Amino acid sequence: MSAAELTQITSVAAPRRIRSRFLRSELRLIFGRRRNQLALTVLGLPPLAIAIAVRTSLSQPGSEAPTFFSSIAGNGLFVALAALTVEMAMLLPLATSIVSGDSVAGEANSGTLRYLLTVPVGRLRLLFVKYAGIAVFALAATLVVALTGVLIGVILFGGGSMTLLSGNQIGSASGLVRVIGAALYLGAGMAALGAVGLFLSTLTEQPIAAALVTMVFSAGSLIMDQIPQLGALHPYLLVDHWSSFSDLFRYPILWTGVLHGLYVDLAYVVIAFLAAWARFSVKDITS
Repeated sequence: MSAAELTQITSVAAPRRIRSRFLRSELRLIFGRRRNQLALTVLGLPPLAIAIAVRTSLSQPGSEAPTFFSSIAGNGLFVALAALTVEMAMLLPLATSIVSGDSVAGEANSGTLRYLLTVPVGRLRLLFVKYAGIAVFALAATLVVALTGVLIGVILFGGGSMTLLSGNQIGSASGLVRVIGAALYLGAGMAALGAVGLFLSTLTEQPIAAALVTMVFSAGSLIMDQIPQLGALHPYLLVDHWSSFSDLFRYPILWTGVLHGLYVDLAYVVIAFLAAWARFSVKDITS
């Protein structure tokens, strides 16, 4: 092998090693922070509380489980679905907002952003890695909720055949696959919210401010989604389709709402990421 060929291979392999090392470092940073570990722990508490509350209500003579949770008694997998429904309004968006708001603003606030850009890492690659870390955390967060719900639900209520919302029954393995699919679907919605948080994080050097505005964006979208007079806007709101994961528990699966939700997620990711790049590419890095 000639020296020129060796130089070419080395020049190609080096950026790949840098990119891989950078992403691994970012993931270690995100999942190694105590506050993010605490957030994941808190996300696992509602499934436990729901399961214990329903189990306690069933053990009392003459009492029945709440209508919303009535399916839990028949199959513990529904604990995960109830927990995802409860947490998708506040806790999951809050955890995602904290991580995404800290992505760029946190580096600027701690004075490490300029150092990152002095390494052979361009601004576009930095944004890609930052968003990849946010997306992985968002998916991990929804999976923590779902898998915790599955575990405690099966322990307290058992598994077995799962009765879908359409009345059909499927096996426990198929039910588990659909639960994981619901968690991944909702995780995609949280990842889209994370893209908005990434953009807001490029506008400030205060991570708390970026996280707060991201959370306000999520809460404001939820409020607008409940106003009938704004019905024309509902299909374009990021939060409008989050509950469509329930369509995965029908037979046959109603793909219309699910696919529309994924299209909306993708649109928000593309628009927010391009906005973040437009801002970050001309930003004066002072810290």
